[in-house]
Amino acid sequence: MSLPLAQGRLKGRQPIAVIDIGSNSVRLVVYEGVVRSPTVLFNEKILSGLGKGLAKTGRLNDKSVDSALRALRRFRALAEQAGATSIHAIATAAAREAENGPAFIAEAEAVLGEHIQVLSGKEEAYYSALGIISGFHNPDGIAGDLGGGSLELVDVRGHTIGDGITLPLGGLRLQDLSNGKLAEAAKIARAELDRAKLLNEGEGRIFYAVGGTWRNLAKLHMSVNNYPLHIMHAYEMDPKEAQNFLQRVAKGDVDHMPGIEAVSKNRRQLLSYGAIVLLETISRMKPGKIVFSALGVREGYLYSLLSKQEQRVDPLLAAAEETAILRARSPRHAHELADWTEKAFAALGFDETEDEARYRRAACLLADISWRAHPDYRGSQALNLIAHGSFGGIDHPGRSYMALANYFRHEGVVDDAVAPEILRLATPRLRERAKLLGALLRVVYLLSASMPGVIPHLTWRAMENGGLELVVPKNHADLVAERPEARLQHLAKLVGKELHLAVGE
Repeated sequence: MSLPLAQGRLKGRQPIAVIDIGSNSVRLVVYEGVVRSPTVLFNEKILSGLGKGLAKTGRLNDKSVDSALRALRRFRALAEQAGATSIHAIATAAAREAENGPAFIAEAEAVLGEHIQVLSGKEEAYYSALGIISGFHNPDGIAGDLGGGSLELVDVRGHTIGDGITLPLGGLRLQDLSNGKLAEAAKIARAELDRAKLLNEGEGRIFYAVGGTWRNLAKLHMSVNNYPLHIMHAYEMDPKEAQNFLQRVAKGDVDHMPGIEAVSKNRRQLLSYGAIVLLETISRMKPGKIVFSALGVREGYLYSLLSKQEQRVDPLLAAAEETAILRARSPRHAHELADWTEKAFAALGFDETEDEARYRRAACLLADISWRAHPDYRGSQALNLIAHGSFGGIDHPGRSYMALANYFRHEGVVDDAVAPEILRLATPRLRERAKLLGALLRVVYLLSASMPGVIPHLTWRAMENGGLELVVPKNHADLVAERPEARLQHLAKLVGKELHLAVGE
């Protein structure tokens, strides 16, 4: 008997596998499809260390090659098992620079039965930049992708990508070049980064940190600071405040740092080299902030397969809509909420920035995703699903806003003292708007019964005393009652206006 496609999967998607043969790790990622906001079906990496010793010998060592080939055999089988319709393989610094790199690639292609694209340094920088464009809304800064064998730097402004450069500063390479001496590694990094003139264009802008070593640095920083949201993507560091932390890691004092358990033992050996390169980079660039990206070359490559029209789609709204399709009672109702709350914010006198409008719209698309939970836990489940969801194009304060708005929508607008810890990630302005949106949703859900058709006909009408009436069409007059009126009074108290329900003519 054939079984239908799982309802937790989006229909019409063709899974695709991307294999990244890096200088430190070899990784397989199977994505649900080639879409603007890709979802991972399966993800596995092996730390083969292809670049280990390469700086001294000029060759990939036999043990690392054997490890990588074993991994590729498994990855091909896993990709087929996961239903991938195609396998795309790319290789970076170690494979392109080693004397025996071509021989290894030939063996790897025989194992995979697929062509492997060996990226040049410029191509690697380009795909890293596309990864940043894929994961951030209108990025503006310099992306740095630190691998095992090289560091790629490239300027990104919106959808415009500058000429990238590659430097021999990967973690494994730096370890080899310095003979494991951290002070010598710092000198090498400083000398190489002094040649990176494009960093002059980054002062005051964002430095986007890409790569496994830097992601693990961020993970350690989160743990040290008891950060409430363990989401790597879009995590921010203030360059000045992070100096002491980075200097301590750069000295090799990591095994006794609080929170080091958050970083796997296999990754710890390169943390100090990653900290050294990051310190020297920000010293040279002087960025306004450091932002970590979970997306890099692989996601950039996947993004390159999209049409130009698909590339311009907002990744946050794309992901939110997919979640609504999978989990909400009515995605159409979610869109009606997004349109109506825009008008409600304006009527109540609350302006929005471009990003705030995006966050509000996404929060509305996600407003009904916890309806199957027990009523007592719908608020906390909505908060957890949104705060920890796989969303691009949003920073952590924005996540907090979306999660809190939907928490308040279910639990009521609670005091800050009893609100979830994630509240401290939001700015005072975003806290205010999260409460406003939550209060609005509490009113309108009692008039729509969570189904489409009513919300577009709800309008605001000014009263002579400066207050507002929420006008319900006459053909829906029976929806007006004490309970939605009571919810509206909670909203009135929040916004400092007299508000009432009314029936239209």
